[in-house]
Amino acid sequence: MRVPAVPLLTTDPYFSIWMAADTLTAKHTSHWTGKTQKLEGLIRFDGEVYRFLGKGDEPCLEQKKLAVYPTRTVGAFAGPGFELEITFFTPQLPGDLELMGTPLSYVFCKIAATDGQKHDLELFFAVTAEAVVNETSEEVVWSRFNLEGETVLKMGTDKQPVLEKAGDDLRINWGYLYLTAPKGAATCLGTREKLLESFTASGALPAADSLAMPAPVWPQEPCLGACFSYAQQSAADCRLTLIYDQRQAISYFQRPLVSYWQRGGQTIGDLIVFAAENARTLLERGKQFDSKLLAEAKAAGGEDYAQLTALSYRQCLAAHKLVVDINGEPLYFSKENFSNGCIATVDVTYPSAPLFLLLEPRLLRAMLSPVFAYAESHLWPHPFAPHDLGTYPKANGQVYSEQMPVEESGNMILLAAALAVAEGNFSFAQKHWPTISSWADYLLEYGFDPENQLCTDDFAGHLARNANLSLKSIMALGAYGKLCARLDQPERGNKFYSEAQKMASRWESLADAGDHYSLAFEAPATWSLKYNLIWDELLGLDLFGARVAQKEVAFYLTKQNAYGTPLDSREDYTKSDWLLWAATLATNSADFQALIAPLLSFLRETPSRVPFTDWYDTKTGKQVGFQARSVVGGIFLKMLLESWRKENRKL
Repeated sequence: MRVPAVPLLTTDPYFSIWMAADTLTAKHTSHWTGKTQKLEGLIRFDGEVYRFLGKGDEPCLEQKKLAVYPTRTVGAFAGPGFELEITFFTPQLPGDLELMGTPLSYVFCKIAATDGQKHDLELFFAVTAEAVVNETSEEVVWSRFNLEGETVLKMGTDKQPVLEKAGDDLRINWGYLYLTAPKGAATCLGTREKLLESFTASGALPAADSLAMPAPVWPQEPCLGACFSYAQQSAADCRLTLIYDQRQAISYFQRPLVSYWQRGGQTIGDLIVFAAENARTLLERGKQFDSKLLAEAKAAGGEDYAQLTALSYRQCLAAHKLVVDINGEPLYFSKENFSNGCIATVDVTYPSAPLFLLLEPRLLRAMLSPVFAYAESHLWPHPFAPHDLGTYPKANGQVYSEQMPVEESGNMILLAAALAVAEGNFSFAQKHWPTISSWADYLLEYGFDPENQLCTDDFAGHLARNANLSLKSIMALGAYGKLCARLDQPERGNKFYSEAQKMASRWESLADAGDHYSLAFEAPATWSLKYNLIWDELLGLDLFGARVAQKEVAFYLTKQNAYGTPLDSREDYTKSDWLLWAATLATNSADFQALIAPLLSFLRETPSRVPFTDWYDTKTGKQVGFQARSVVGGIFLKMLLESWRKENRKL
């Protein structure tokens, strides 16, 4: 199967290594520079040097396997008399918040003879300085040290402009990248050309590190390099560790915050030792997690759906950074990648929430907390919820030029209600109850028939009387009414839930267009994906019943193009997250499978070899915009719904 670019090694929005190819032997796109280059790796076998790529694009090794799991990407290759397996692993394991906030990834390699003979085996791995700069003209420095059996190579920019820049198309240029290898590995700090030249000629790295620093990334291309050599063996395996220490990660209302893993004073040395001592244990835990998650995904939505979750998991998590506040509480910040670079965007958190509601609700709480803190401060003067908290990595206040009052207020109420269901208690909603109540009052007055304004699909432009946006408001008001009842406010709860019921009835009348419901009220020639309707079942609101969803799903199936149902009647593009949400409205497996099948076709056939995009053309299969965004966490909605059904969870 062809896959979109998938994250091989991921720690946060500023440091991820992506595979932008159909196979591990094709070209790869650097996530931080956008440059497309060959995978940097060579293997020597009995004096012959096998590159992952030969001249042109022809692989020297036959690829036997490419498997993408939630925490791992595994490739297997065959050459004359041997096989090579490479595993890229990031231990983002739910239930272990400290581990999920640790900037740690591994590369595991296995080499085995297939001809029954013993051979000399040599393997080379390198990371270029592109990983630590924003621009290739920046100068870097490097060093090495030994720590409890690990050889540690370190690289970072000479100037270290900590938290100076904010924006979208930027790469981290402060902090340090660490490549560590067990004792016995040969390591070297030098230019890409010198390292490759030495290994190709002799199977070894240069005997001495380069000291010509600081040096610009281009054209010298400084590298952290490691080489493993095995004499007369039939099998061997090795491990490398990659760690990125940001030192300071987020500016939160002018306060620089450190990563969550550092909250108790832990040092980079502590992390290096932990990573080395626990590498195999973590890999085994990762395998067990992957197996369990994919089995549950398959049971919920089928084999293709399980593959979607595997492609989404690391991407969603990699678009966030987990830090610790001054009170010791975790805060989790998203970056609106390849869009506008906003931090903690509410309508980006909203579609990504299913992954966290299912697997780690504490992270959703950590996403919502800073938004509530901002809204409850003197900095926010409005009676509705904010759109964002700034531009990544500076969460100092909203920067988006226009408000989305109905969109964001509805999002925050629904997410607070869903978090209560996921956690099994209402403490978070109660803590922020006056703010939630003020947003509910706003929606009661302005939410049902929205004025001309933007919604989360802001690329489509302004729209008045948006039927899907009205649905969000109705869902939020119904959820708020249920929350009131849980928090000993039955009279207010009855009022809001009753109003939501009345609105639902009016909505059906105003949006009815015969065999479907319209994009905007009283515009029967239009239509749209009503993805916000899913909360009616997910939270047990029972405001509409199944008939509305059934009518909509039947209509979506008539509007499918080669790569899916468009977002609405205005354009041919769709959003992969909303398409999955719309498919989850289906009351039977056949309709769900029919709606997601074109999405799988898109991922297999798209000519746009980029990280999983959530905005593409349903006729051409080409990316329209956006990539590498956290919103793909919305793919987990089907699993969430089936899980909550099974456990009978609802408000």
